[in-house]
Amino acid sequence: ACLGGGLISTMLSSCQGTHYVSGVLEQNGITVNKADFTYYKKDKPFSRAFVVIEHDKLEYPVYLYRISENKYNALWMKCTHQGSELQASGDHLYCSSHGSEFDKSGAVITGPAEQNLRSFSVSVIDEKIFIRLA
Repeated sequence: ACLGGGLISTMLSSCQGTHYVSGVLEQNGITVNKADFTYYKKDKPFSRAFVVIEHDKLEYPVYLYRISENKYNALWMKCTHQGSELQASGDHLYCSSHGSEFDKSGAVITGPAEQNLRSFSVSVIDEKIFIRLA
């Protein structure tokens, strides 16, 4: 019971900080705005570390982590262990089915998963971020 209570608490606190965006599906990928990483608190701008991109035509969401102004990591949120959808928690991804964890670059931190996550190339053009899915 203690383990389950801690897990639920961690998941709830990580969900509060997760920002979901709808990407624009294009021929070979999906696009989001750089502005999706900005939020305001008392009229002051702050930057999010990551966003989760969703679209009706995607089987799983894409985790987009901001490394710097023009450098991002994009990861498929599908666990490489048994295919469960991952949960974003700051700079890592967590599988609630069996406990696998991955870092912001998709490398396995904790098993049972043995393979890193699928990653996508990312291009920044002006104020748009393009993730090549094909």
